[in-house]
Amino acid sequence: MKLNNLIESQQLDVATIFALFHKADELRISVKKPLNGKILATLFYEPSTRTRLSFESAMLRLGGNVISTENAKEFSSAIKGESIQDTTRIVSAYADVIVIRHYEDGAAKKAASVSPIPVINAGDGKGQHPTQALLDLYTIWKEIGHIEDITVAMVGDLKYGRTIRSLCYLLGKFKNIKIIFIAPESLSVNDDIKNYLKKYHIQFEEQTDMNKNLPHIDILYMTRIQKERMTEEEYKNSAGKYRITEENINLLEESARLMHPLPHVEEIELNLETEKTNKRVAYFRQAENGLYIRMALLSYLLE
Repeated sequence: MKLNNLIESQQLDVATIFALFHKADELRISVKKPLNGKILATLFYEPSTRTRLSFESAMLRLGGNVISTENAKEFSSAIKGESIQDTTRIVSAYADVIVIRHYEDGAAKKAASVSPIPVINAGDGKGQHPTQALLDLYTIWKEIGHIEDITVAMVGDLKYGRTIRSLCYLLGKFKNIKIIFIAPESLSVNDDIKNYLKKYHIQFEEQTDMNKNLPHIDILYMTRIQKERMTEEEYKNSAGKYRITEENINLLEESARLMHPLPHVEEIELNLETEKTNKRVAYFRQAENGLYIRMALLSYLLE
């Protein structure tokens, strides 16, 4: 299977996923700058730290170059009314690959529909974030040693969270996965995800008590309550409901891992020493893994 773009997690099959994992492992050790002369354009209409900088770092480490706008909503012709399709047509003449983050669901798909060069979705509204899902799955593989036969608890904003949506689509490709969705009722996981998991015979359940599940899981995937994507009432009723603290992190088995797509706010209350020394805390290693996964993906698309 050869990808021309990466817009959603469903495009990836298991063989391609592991090919990218093994390529990421290779690039972690040695880089021969295979993309010398290639140009990456990053079009970010929403704020980003990890995704934008890791993609740009990935391209530079591979020997390529970067052209970028970190606030394309204001500092591009979008503010004059230019469509995402027209912007893509223009930028595709200047670069060899486009990485786009946008506030509208489906924007990356629109861009890819008119682009003669690869387009990578770096997050579109509450839609998907497939490279985050790839680095999440890669982190599980590196930390646990396998992907099948695991229990994953996803906690927090499961209604608007594009990271959990994309990760569910990838987990659905593996065997003996159990997912426990833990969220305020107003932010519970959407039916499209539940229907997908049912279709692929992935066991899941919905609960509201996080602590009682902590001793029985392999991965705790915390998410931020996204104030910017919900009503004031939804945020007021949900913020701070689930927290990982110095006390309850020890309810996790020593082999279990705490993950988070970051940034984290009130849902994680761990001191710096715990973050540095407790092996359960994996989210900074997770963020670093994003560099190597994105290097592997750029190499895959452009070599």
